[in-house]
Amino acid sequence: MSAGHRLGPPLGGPAQELVDSGFHLENADAPLLHAGLNRADLAHVLDLRARGVVPEEPARRLLGLLLEADRTTPEEFPYDPAFGEPYNSRERHFISRIGDDAGWLHAGRPRREAVRIALRLHLRTQVVDLIEAGAALAETLAETAAEHSRTWMPDQTYLQHAQPSTFGHYLLSFAYPVLRDVRRLVDALAWINSSPGGAGCVNGSRLLDDRGPVAQMLGFDSVIEHTRDAMWQTDGLVDVLAVAASLVSTQSKLAEDLEIWASSEFDYVTLSDGYSRSSVLMPQKRNPYALSIIRGASGTLIGRVTGFLAVVKSPSARSDNLIYAYGEVPRALDLALRTTRLTNGVARTLQVNTARMWSALEAGYCQATDLAEYVMQTCDVDYRTAYQVVGIAVRRANAAGLRGIDLDGAMLDDAAREYTGRPIGLTGRDLVEILDPRHIVATRTAAGGAAPPVVEGMATSCREQARELRDLALARREGFQAADRCLLETAEAFASGADQEDSR
Repeated sequence: MSAGHRLGPPLGGPAQELVDSGFHLENADAPLLHAGLNRADLAHVLDLRARGVVPEEPARRLLGLLLEADRTTPEEFPYDPAFGEPYNSRERHFISRIGDDAGWLHAGRPRREAVRIALRLHLRTQVVDLIEAGAALAETLAETAAEHSRTWMPDQTYLQHAQPSTFGHYLLSFAYPVLRDVRRLVDALAWINSSPGGAGCVNGSRLLDDRGPVAQMLGFDSVIEHTRDAMWQTDGLVDVLAVAASLVSTQSKLAEDLEIWASSEFDYVTLSDGYSRSSVLMPQKRNPYALSIIRGASGTLIGRVTGFLAVVKSPSARSDNLIYAYGEVPRALDLALRTTRLTNGVARTLQVNTARMWSALEAGYCQATDLAEYVMQTCDVDYRTAYQVVGIAVRRANAAGLRGIDLDGAMLDDAAREYTGRPIGLTGRDLVEILDPRHIVATRTAAGGAAPPVVEGMATSCREQARELRDLALARREGFQAADRCLLETAEAFASGADQEDSR
């Protein structure tokens, strides 16, 4: 084949295999991009007309047709993989309606630019929704934590009793990472809400010496500075996927714990009926079905992050960097949104068995660490020695069917004799307060501790932060909606000729 055969548009139609794979894939994503494509086209035509690039009458006809397309649902619009990707389907439809006037859409802009803009318009709405949902989850966790600042329980590591704590303190350990991920989403929104408009293919267009008007009409905060970067960057998409995966992985950790705690063996919590399912075979079973959805969503999002990274490692300025983004990223964010709302519902309606939590705490040995510290400070021994003495006493108490609160000074002296060969002078000492789990929790007054007033203060702070983030999301949504209304009203006025009447 001569070099000339590699230049110019391909002759003939696309191979059926290409239609069934690539074009089918892209058209399947058209409903996600439809509204954004319409708005990208409207802003482009308005900008071209303002510069005098497009004559007035073709601009009116084209704007009228684009507004009609905007009023058409994606399902009704004639997207067809037989004609190529969604942009090609749109072009074919527009040409069939207004002939060569549709060709003005190409002036100063490749097809991919409109799709890049459409993706960002769609994603920014999704991210705002996810910010709001994440903030709502953090607020629910904080409010529930405050309610349970005195719900005593044995905190656990490795699913083993660790130290006395409260259910409220436990819940806040999820509110904080949720808030951090929501703030990361705010940062991701700043990246998403930058305009690639006017970037051309790689180095811009001499027709568009100012990229600001398109950005302003579409409600973008800024333009992406470097034109080649504007068209082909993917790092921000990786970032928003990773944050979504992180947000849901935090929820998955909570779901893992709650599934264990909802079992008959623990009986710490019960999911409300609306988040549970029954077995069709075993009448006694009550399955925490919602928790399986949360855990599965986390695994799915992890897979989507890694899958997208595998795609975007290709050389720069290649279509595969973004072809798969149009569907994968929006669907991942949709899954994260639905899951976050589900987790919020689970947390909001969760039934907590406070008596069972206290019973488990009272029956165990969570006070062992504080007892060892008491032995160290009272008996003038190093912590390792105190640790071994208390460990021996706990082992003996457990074998005898005694609880941690049943330990006494004589038992500790016996343990000391075994380890050091001599007693440590605790026989007859009153250890009731030292062994009381509630007293132990009350001593945790340092920043971040489990003492009820500290937990209540942290819960208030988390609730305030969550509400600020929710308000930010609401403000951003209102701003985007206002820009959208203004764009449509401007296009309607120009298409109908009302702009000329207003100028007279």
